[in-house]
Amino acid sequence: MSGVFSRLKEGLEKTRKGFFGRLQGLVTGRFIDEDLYEELEDLLIQGDVGVDTTMGILDSVRREVKQRGITAGEGVLPILKDEIENIFETVESRGIKFACEGPTVVLVVGVNGVGKTTTIAKLANRFKNQGMKVILGAADTFRAAASDQLELWAQRVGVQIIKHGEGADPAAVTFDALQAAKSRNADVVIIDTAGRLQSKKNLMEEVKKIRRIVSREIPGAPHDVLLVLDATTGQNAVSQARTFNEFLEVTGIILAKLDGTAKGGIVVAVARELNIPVKYIGLGEKLEDLEEFDPACFVGALFESTGGDGN
Repeated sequence: MSGVFSRLKEGLEKTRKGFFGRLQGLVTGRFIDEDLYEELEDLLIQGDVGVDTTMGILDSVRREVKQRGITAGEGVLPILKDEIENIFETVESRGIKFACEGPTVVLVVGVNGVGKTTTIAKLANRFKNQGMKVILGAADTFRAAASDQLELWAQRVGVQIIKHGEGADPAAVTFDALQAAKSRNADVVIIDTAGRLQSKKNLMEEVKKIRRIVSREIPGAPHDVLLVLDATTGQNAVSQARTFNEFLEVTGIILAKLDGTAKGGIVVAVARELNIPVKYIGLGEKLEDLEEFDPACFVGALFESTGGDGN
């Protein structure tokens, strides 16, 4: 746990020193009044926590402050920390839902530019290092060179890949990847698909077809549908997630590039506004820089420098 905590602290440095680092200065030496709440509201919104989530958090903070009779500004921090932890506790399930037998099928989606291909490589590397046999299916066939990029990553990680040519039917690639997974006794097959939102109708039809094939070939699949979001895009990431979720019934979020933003509050907004668990977070460029999301560890790393641990 200490190793994960250290990596989180390092990966979240921009957020800790920016958004959350300013919390301490905001509350120190002040009495709790309406001005303090307004400034706290501004800070949370600036940190990409989102308007709705911010208002919900502050309503709860106000109630707790009143019930406990707290008057010093510093007393807000441990309450704020607890409220953010509570948001994560209401969203079920962390990690991948592995199949009891046969290959586990994971669909990975996300718009171009969010770091989807790199994230799939990190995921494959993680599973391989856990002793699993992994096959990748390059079904995002509408983006130029997407399959080639995924193939390079597959070679680097040391896993197998099933790919067709550019513009091929994503469902056909998916079918071949599933057949390969079954015949080669793979533990996990990761399908890269749905890299565009420009045509929602096409996306819907593509997803329906892929789901139909996956569930027909492997009962109970897909076991997880993971959406990759770019943490640096802030509230736009929440908007993307809403759109994808309409068509896909997303079961988990991977937040990439979290180390590149000083506004890590987006993790809180995603959890509360979408009620979809954040399963993994990307904290760097290396293959090892993908951490399974641990809410308590994450919040602890954010508040570690603010005195918000209640001590």
